[in-house]
Amino acid sequence: MIRNIILSVLLCAAAAAELSAQSLGSFRERLGDPAAGAAVCVTEHGDASEALARAGRSHSRLRFRGYRVCIFFDNGQNARKGAEAARALFAETFPDTRVYMTYNAPYFTVTAGDCVTAEEAIILMGRVRGVFPKAFLKNEELSVADLVK
Repeated sequence: MIRNIILSVLLCAAAAAELSAQSLGSFRERLGDPAAGAAVCVTEHGDASEALARAGRSHSRLRFRGYRVCIFFDNGQNARKGAEAARALFAETFPDTRVYMTYNAPYFTVTAGDCVTAEEAIILMGRVRGVFPKAFLKNEELSVADLVK
């Protein structure tokens, strides 16, 4: 009986040693060791870098209808100062959400978020209304580049 227990403990210890040798850290060490014969070869096929650059440039041209939450909209005498203050307050309060200030004569507008669906925009508006109680949804034309950044 004791002999079986000792044998079991020795087998478990040997198995644990085998598993630790197969860890990711030991694999990295063996891969980085030039004496182990490991080598990494990178081959660029054809015009891959140009195709990737071309695809990156095309993102800015792909446009679609989306939503943003409008937190400021005014054309008064102090509209610019109000828009800048709203943008700064939003950026400070919600640093993880992008905010945009635009001027389309004669209105200054501050919008926030890059929402693909109305549901996403409604959720954002619910978060924002605690600070900006007059916030409302606005249809916007978004680009794929807006979502990637």
